[in-house]
Amino acid sequence: MHGNRKILGKASTTARVRFDALSFLFMLLIVAIYFSCRSSKDITSKAKKKYYLIFDGKTLDDWDYDPEYWRVENGNLVGEVTPANLLKRNSFIIKKDLVTKDFDLKVEYRVSAKGNSGINYRSETIDSLPYAMRGYQSDIDGENLYAGQNYEERGRTTLAYHGQKVIVNPADDSLSFRNNIKNNAWLNRIVVSSSPPDSLNKFIKNGDWNECRLIVKGTRMLHYINGILMSDVTDNDTKNRKLSGRLGVQVHVGPPMKIEYRNFRLKAL
Repeated sequence: MHGNRKILGKASTTARVRFDALSFLFMLLIVAIYFSCRSSKDITSKAKKKYYLIFDGKTLDDWDYDPEYWRVENGNLVGEVTPANLLKRNSFIIKKDLVTKDFDLKVEYRVSAKGNSGINYRSETIDSLPYAMRGYQSDIDGENLYAGQNYEERGRTTLAYHGQKVIVNPADDSLSFRNNIKNNAWLNRIVVSSSPPDSLNKFIKNGDWNECRLIVKGTRMLHYINGILMSDVTDNDTKNRKLSGRLGVQVHVGPPMKIEYRNFRLKAL
């Protein structure tokens, strides 16, 4: 009996060692999973804080567009209207599979003297019209008449001219939608402050590269050119405003023109 107790003691010790080893390995596994999850969370968090390119400078595979007006040239996204292909209506190149909600966008542009373009966001496409969009737009033009203003394409028209800080209010329900618009501007808006256009245009380089930056969060939309705030809109029109939608850029009806974009960077907010 005494000898058997010694043998059982050894077996018990061996089992305990095996149990302790398994427990240790299990704890290592738990720790590894914990730090793996933590690392993944950190990576995701960091990714949200970074800009990423939405145009690779090589192809237009991720865009919907009319090839008669849009192409890649010298690494730039180029829209051009010539005397041989004048437009009957505005034509957009639209980013596929991208929904803009709250975001920070930076892009450099160069526009010809008579050029007219714009960056649409939180917008929708129109089924009956190919390459057409409806929604918010940061205007771009070669004469700096509208640069950076907030214009709603196929909607409420001008929400803020450049230099304006505006609060947009709902329509007057006693009037038709069209009667809430006068002189190509939404009537139900309060201009909080305004800067003379000349004080802003001196910061825009004609015929050269400029940077447009859009910071859009919730109901507020800030349009910058070369770091200068061009328009500031808070949209309180719950019926007509949009909080998400597509992104695209435009060539506009009018004389021959050329618009170039590069370094198209987007960051979610």
